[in-house]
Amino acid sequence: MTAEQLDHAWEFTDDRGVTARGGGRPPRIVAYTRAGAALDAYGVRPVAVYGSGHDSAAAPEPATSGALDFAAVGYLGPGAALDERALRAADPDLLVDVTYDGTAPYAVDEGLAAAAGVPVAALSVSGGVTLEHVVGRFGALAAALGADGTHAVRGAAPGTAAAGTATDPDGEWAAARQELRNLAASAARAPRVLVLSPAGPDQVHVARPDAWPELSHLAGLGLDLLRPGPSASANWLTTPWDGALALGDDIELVLSDVRGHATQPAELADLPAWRRLTASAAVLPWNPELPPAPAVCAAFLRDVAAALRRP
Repeated sequence: MTAEQLDHAWEFTDDRGVTARGGGRPPRIVAYTRAGAALDAYGVRPVAVYGSGHDSAAAPEPATSGALDFAAVGYLGPGAALDERALRAADPDLLVDVTYDGTAPYAVDEGLAAAAGVPVAALSVSGGVTLEHVVGRFGALAAALGADGTHAVRGAAPGTAAAGTATDPDGEWAAARQELRNLAASAARAPRVLVLSPAGPDQVHVARPDAWPELSHLAGLGLDLLRPGPSASANWLTTPWDGALALGDDIELVLSDVRGHATQPAELADLPAWRRLTASAAVLPWNPELPPAPAVCAAFLRDVAAALRRP
């Protein structure tokens, strides 16, 4: 960071229309793990992160943590358990969270932040926005906080800068998009994809693709994501396993929730419904809380393409 950036005040208006500002030093950031991982990929390392209600007090959720180095970044436990004393001890200038409803931060109590005198920036990750929007907003926040937007984000492949854009500085994500688009277009029919968060042997949560920006992104590239019927949840249809089987056959790919609170494929190996679903389909871990950074998105698309190419 340059001397000019060190002295320059920062300001950012989040996706709720709330403006946070500060200045005089590089801002100290405490963030929800997913948001902190995205900022870290852009070169803005948080001093500490907190988890969601699914996460343990002892350790962060690996799926949402990206490439965060927990030798350098503290973990404060689940946001719901965060107290004012612990927050003040971290001495943040800004809390960064995500929002699914455009109104409230997802993982932290905004009243707690207000009591500690810390502003909150919450960026939308709902199904109402595109993945490009989500990534772009995190890039904009990182730039406002002092990241140098001209350099490659951490983890991006070098050597492709000529293809870069503000939200994809190395052109890596664009190349992965084109690869998957070409693969879908060359298939006899659009590859069929079922997205699940298994919840034991008796039931499964089937994702609504339109509720998740990264799943809508896959659909926009030509994949056929199976859509469950109506229910009270905007994100999932919770059903016995037979309900998932009834959504369709000839499935080429099953995306299965990789987070720790979901039942993992190894635990389902003896479940007849799971064996039927995956008899002719590839199974790929899916992270519903993908850290929104270009290199991470590119890796996800490459993994989908590789799974669809399997014999």
